[in-house]
Amino acid sequence: MSSIKVADITKVYRKKPTPALNHLTLEIGNGMFGLLGKNGAGKSTLMKILTTLEQPTSGRAEICGIPLTQPGAIRNIIGYLPQNFAFYPNMKVTAALSYLATLANVPVREQRRRIEQLLDEVNLTAKANVKIQQLSGGMLQRLGIAQALINNPQLLIVDEPTAGLDPEERIRFRNLLTDFASSRTVLLSTHIVSDVEATTNRIGILEHGQLLFTGTTNELIDAATGHVFQALIPLEAAAQFKQTHQISEQVAQADQIRFRFIAGSSTRSPIAPTLEEAYLFLQAEQEGVLP
Repeated sequence: MSSIKVADITKVYRKKPTPALNHLTLEIGNGMFGLLGKNGAGKSTLMKILTTLEQPTSGRAEICGIPLTQPGAIRNIIGYLPQNFAFYPNMKVTAALSYLATLANVPVREQRRRIEQLLDEVNLTAKANVKIQQLSGGMLQRLGIAQALINNPQLLIVDEPTAGLDPEERIRFRNLLTDFASSRTVLLSTHIVSDVEATTNRIGILEHGQLLFTGTTNELIDAATGHVFQALIPLEAAAQFKQTHQISEQVAQADQIRFRFIAGSSTRSPIAPTLEEAYLFLQAEQEGVLP
């Protein structure tokens, strides 16, 4: 059975000319699933609907077989790390988790064992009695995962979890999500392609509230194959080249610049696309700006 079923969901906000979600249909099974999209594509709106924090304007969805019309039942089986996780800064880590465990209806007799286990899993045992305001950005995100898992959920939803983290913390956090996905469903929403590339091969891409693509990373790369090229351009001609091409990478090399670019066709021989270039190709093709 699919963990998430979304059928023809539309979300319209007052005073906004276009829907945040526009007749979106999506099905997600067990394991890790990456949801890619620019800021404003509708990712956070979808997360809020799936976590019952907001209701769709129209359409329907089920979480592990439970419809959105039963928000209490859904909240009992999901964990959620929002884009901006914050908690009372003067509370200590263990006290905060104990408070959240009570709110999540975790039996008192199980709370201590559960909290100790989670702190170990997210590598925060040494910070158990530290105030939240003293945690680094990466530690705060790991605390966010711990609170999202406090009720031992069947489904974990994380929204832009690595934004603002340094490279070491980002890698540690991605590995943590991958470990959790081995025994539950994890929905990772992000605009950072490398986060998806490092954690899962199953992705969906949102643009203007609509699903542009769903499938594997290899399928997305296959779609862009034949549309990525490379050129060495003299410095004096580089500015003009950038104006007429969809650049995905540029590296200075002495008196030249090596460009990778995306195009519908070129006289140059194509090269293998990266996942990020495949993502850019899909967006450029959809927006009709592909040279």
